[in-house]
Amino acid sequence: MKNTARTRFTATSNDLVVDTQLSRFPGSRYMGSKQAILPDLFRVFSALEFTTALDAFSGSAIVSYLLKTMGKSVTSNDFLNFSFHTANACIANDRTLLLPDEVSSLLLPHHSPGHFIEDTFRGLYFTDQENIWLENVSAHIRDLQDNYKQSIAYAALARACLRKRPRGLFTYTGLRYDDGRKDLRRSLEEQFFNAVDLFNRAVFDNGQLNYSYNSDVFALPQDLSFDLVYIDTPYVSPHSDNDYGRRYHFVEGLTRYWKGLEILYDTSTKKFKRIPSLFDSKNTINTGFSMLFERFAESILVVSYSSNGIPNKEELYEILQRYKRQVEVIEIDHRYSFGTHSHKVGNNQNLVKEYIFVGI
Repeated sequence: MKNTARTRFTATSNDLVVDTQLSRFPGSRYMGSKQAILPDLFRVFSALEFTTALDAFSGSAIVSYLLKTMGKSVTSNDFLNFSFHTANACIANDRTLLLPDEVSSLLLPHHSPGHFIEDTFRGLYFTDQENIWLENVSAHIRDLQDNYKQSIAYAALARACLRKRPRGLFTYTGLRYDDGRKDLRRSLEEQFFNAVDLFNRAVFDNGQLNYSYNSDVFALPQDLSFDLVYIDTPYVSPHSDNDYGRRYHFVEGLTRYWKGLEILYDTSTKKFKRIPSLFDSKNTINTGFSMLFERFAESILVVSYSSNGIPNKEELYEILQRYKRQVEVIEIDHRYSFGTHSHKVGNNQNLVKEYIFVGI
């Protein structure tokens, strides 16, 4: 299966080692993924002295994986459960694989698969047979006793659903955006097998202890400390919302089997109630950044940010300066191709500068 990761580093032999391992990471179209600016982040990280690192809002986990390939002791955290499973499979896990016979056993009829997916999401995203298949496989995954095997299976199942879905989103129902991609023609089972293979290939031991958390960043254990903290919060923008739960609610619910989530049955997509965060409103985001920088004030802070974000560059710089003696801002021209509406794809609002703030 051809991997979609494309990042290239060309400076030293050590860079080539990073490139080789990084190419094994299962690429994705995850909203806000930093895959396009990994060379810039690599250069920033390479110029700093640190051993332990926290990726506080790990998302796709691609930056956590970059740090792991650089030989750092990485702690990956995200409040979304399906993102946690990706990081647990590839970051915390250093040797466990999901073997072919174990994958095959997940496809056998389960003694009590349940009917929640069939009853709740019939006709919305997948066919009736696909919903039955998801019920069966997810029931088997919930039975797995090994933490890392379960994460590989969940990460693969989420990836299969996202690849099978036009645009990889669950903000609409039906197949209105079917663009004829081969992924849409492949069965969920084939997508799942391919995804397990990708995640297995991504597993490696970097000689460090690495960890993965599924937590609100402010709920992480207070005794945790890090040499460096990488911060890539959801961006509050005047042009679009930053509700990851709305875009990915089905795969998030699937990896939890909707435990602890309040489904909004009156919505056409059957999404769940938004999980509150200081970083999802212009009224609270400045407070969120201030609390976050204060919490990790003893660490080197590396912050990814966008020119169309709220607060603006100058305001974020001022907040960071309250906690760090030296602050540098690196500007990168960047185009976002992500959009949920046809009129947003390719327009000027997607032409932005990506900032990397470094506070020491």
